[in-house]
Amino acid sequence: MRLIATLATGGFALASAANATSLDLGPRPVFVEPDLEAVELGQLLFYDPILSGNRNISCATCHHPDLGTSDGLSLGIGEGGVGLGPERALDPNNLPEQRIPRNSPALWNLGATEFTTFFHDGRLEADPTQPDGIRTPLGTNMRPGFQSSLAAQAMFPVLSPDEMAGHYSENDVSQAVRLGLLTQEGGAWDLIAARVAAIPEYQARFDRVTPGEEITFTAIANVIADFIAFEWRADNSPFDRAMRGEELLSPDAQLGADLFYGRAGCSSCHSGWFQTDHSFHAIAMPQIGPGKSARFESHVRDDGRLRVTGDANDAFAFRTPSLRNVTLTAPYGHSGAYMRLEDVVRHHLDPEALLRSYAANMALLPEFPGTADQTALLDPDHVDAIASANELAPISLTDQDVNAILAFLASLEDPAVRLGVPDQVPSGLPIDR
Repeated sequence: MRLIATLATGGFALASAANATSLDLGPRPVFVEPDLEAVELGQLLFYDPILSGNRNISCATCHHPDLGTSDGLSLGIGEGGVGLGPERALDPNNLPEQRIPRNSPALWNLGATEFTTFFHDGRLEADPTQPDGIRTPLGTNMRPGFQSSLAAQAMFPVLSPDEMAGHYSENDVSQAVRLGLLTQEGGAWDLIAARVAAIPEYQARFDRVTPGEEITFTAIANVIADFIAFEWRADNSPFDRAMRGEELLSPDAQLGADLFYGRAGCSSCHSGWFQTDHSFHAIAMPQIGPGKSARFESHVRDDGRLRVTGDANDAFAFRTPSLRNVTLTAPYGHSGAYMRLEDVVRHHLDPEALLRSYAANMALLPEFPGTADQTALLDPDHVDAIASANELAPISLTDQDVNAILAFLASLEDPAVRLGVPDQVPSGLPIDR
């Protein structure tokens, strides 16, 4: 078993009882400031179902501002679902194959240059040794032209049958995906780009943003990334204002900050301005749902970072999430195992014990007949493996301490939304609201 330190280290000073300005969080974040015309184009594409195989799902279906830029579910339903957020249910006329195996991550502050690693297992990340500086699951089949790893990751959901592409041969995109025609000429990405290019308003807008250039899939991805970077910059929370000396945290939030950066040891992983070390840790998080496996595999495991690196030391390790707007982004954990923020905080106090006592009713899962959501939980060998990889030593906190930490987490809230949901999109398709 690996144990990480339970005291804040790495240059952090403890917050004083009077204010938070004594914290040393390192250099302030640097944000990309994209061109507004590109941002507005990206906004339309983000909310437009034209990018999905069946023209029924947009990026916003699983990353909606009303749901903290996530979907409000532990494990979502993409293709084969109807409705938005916790009300989303199965479409009886187009049943999905399975639940999406991981919780939909939030999009806050991804325009800051420090965010270079994406997905819960980090399978897409900036890497200067790779072509175009980005390592992705597509390897050498990845196309050049993505302006950032944020742009690259934004476009992978359209290749997933369960997320946006659709199943079997029910549309041209899903058929291309099933045939393995993803990034190749005439493949899924080209089919989607051709749909966009065929809409006069999109053609006119791209002509202004990238004059003289063809509408390609990478061009679509780049403006969507511009929109994400612009829209969900959240760095004016009460915590930020306290750090700037403009106001004091509430007494409870200040007590929580003292604990977070001190005795509770939260900042050992949740460090920096955005409360993340951008690394991977195994904390015995319960696994629910179908697990992460290839189509030809039958197991329900989610091995986390191990599946990317092949290193046994990375078993069940997942990326440290930023805690900005964490109060808005429930449920929590890579599998959305905890619906309540307090429950996931308490999990950190004794991960192994909480793993073994976990009950699936702590999650928020829409009905999905025939799905064995608890298969992994009911396998004692699998639970033992998750527990043995845990890095966190138990720590004793009182209920008052936990409440103070929750108050501090609330001080990280800045639900900044700049453009909001458009009234309509150029395709004329309905928008998720």
